[in-house]
Amino acid sequence: MSVPFVPPEETPPAEGSTSSAHPERADGGVWDHPMVWVSLVLLGAVLGGLFFLFRIFGF
Repeated sequence: MSVPFVPPEETPPAEGSTSSAHPERADGGVWDHPMVWVSLVLLGAVLGGLFFLFRIFGF
């Protein structure tokens, strides 16, 4: 059996790990703001609905 290099009270470092314990989350850009996309979809739906309402009632 090999001799341990780290005392029993300490946690040995991970082998081959080059990152920190808590890596920073990558920036998702526009995908971090889903309400922008939801509002654009809703605005398009409302404008489309208004178009057909104006066509039906002849405004």
